[in-house]
Amino acid sequence: MANIEGKRYQDASELVEDQNEPVRLEKAAELAKGTATANFDESIDLDLRLGVDPQHADQMVRGSITLPNGTGREVTVLVLASEGKQEEAEEAGADHVGLDEYIERIEEENWLDFDVAVATPDVMGQVGQLGRILGPRGLMPNPKSGTVTMDVADVVEEIKAGKIEFRVDQSGNLHTPIGKASFSPDELYENAQALLREVIRLRPASAGGLYLRSITLSATMGPPVRVERSSVLSEAR
Repeated sequence: MANIEGKRYQDASELVEDQNEPVRLEKAAELAKGTATANFDESIDLDLRLGVDPQHADQMVRGSITLPNGTGREVTVLVLASEGKQEEAEEAGADHVGLDEYIERIEEENWLDFDVAVATPDVMGQVGQLGRILGPRGLMPNPKSGTVTMDVADVVEEIKAGKIEFRVDQSGNLHTPIGKASFSPDELYENAQALLREVIRLRPASAGGLYLRSITLSATMGPPVRVERSSVLSEAR
């Protein structure tokens, strides 16, 4: 199996080995898709290295966006809400809805069988105790990302339609899936472009110097494809 995977990676690398210089985003989407040769629908990921220092609160880059072509994967949504909002969440398509029973399962059983957690503001006093478990995993509901809201139906529908959250890590890197290898190059390009525009819009005022230091697209099992920064900036205007 290791030899097969190594051969696949080598073959995929040959597709981009002549890439002496970064390419435009549209071409990078085509190349990244072409390197996906595994026998499953690989994720296509956008990786950014940003010129920020997340240790300073005013340089944290964090947000959410609904990708124009969705994510290509089923997202499991947990809604933590009082009884008055639970029926609304269920009708919108939430996979798990409740409050006390789920708080107990998370605390006592370390239950984390969901991708996104949404909570209403009135229960955050109870949900807040889950911060030590959900926080490090990026699962804690947060007003800045729109996952603490009374409009649970709208938020659940947006998440199911392809809304993603992103957050820069401690080293200033941002890693986000923007689709699947089964997407067309145009769909991947449109998703990547939308995400990049949002990241550029969120540039902290205190971040000096070069903001987008590097941009790459890659399939799960494929080599990185470098993206031309200047073209991204010109298209984002």
